[in-house]
Amino acid sequence: MSAVGLESIDHTVQLTHIWINELDDRLGWADKHRSYRLLRTVLQAVRDWLSVNEAAGFGAQLPELLRGVYYEHWRPATTPVKKRHKADFIARIDSAFRTDPITFTSDAVTAVFELLSAKIAAGEIDKVCHELPADLRALWPLPSQAA
Repeated sequence: MSAVGLESIDHTVQLTHIWINELDDRLGWADKHRSYRLLRTVLQAVRDWLSVNEAAGFGAQLPELLRGVYYEHWRPATTPVKKRHKADFIARIDSAFRTDPITFTSDAVTAVFELLSAKIAAGEIDKVCHELPADLRALWPLPSQAA
């Protein structure tokens, strides 16, 4: 056991900070709270655009702490959402940032997708992308392009 607590909990907290820091760097925001909120919002939106089986497969690839965020408030019976267009996805992100709007939401979403492509196995990213509508999938760079 580490000096702070359980090693597995310490490790997932550390991994989560790494992901948030990397996303914040990609965005150039210098606002880790905002970057975390974007990551959470995009993860949950992606989850709701996927079939239940694929959502579970994707969630299994996330660090434990982010996995909890990903599953927060999930209602599998309502997924995938009916309105599955890029504009609907972007609107959902914009809604979460109503009080501090993102200037270029599509670019911010792409930054999250780049992070996910860099952190999650390419095969899993391919499965996720396959389930997304083409217009939204266009925002997700191929895993080799994300690094």
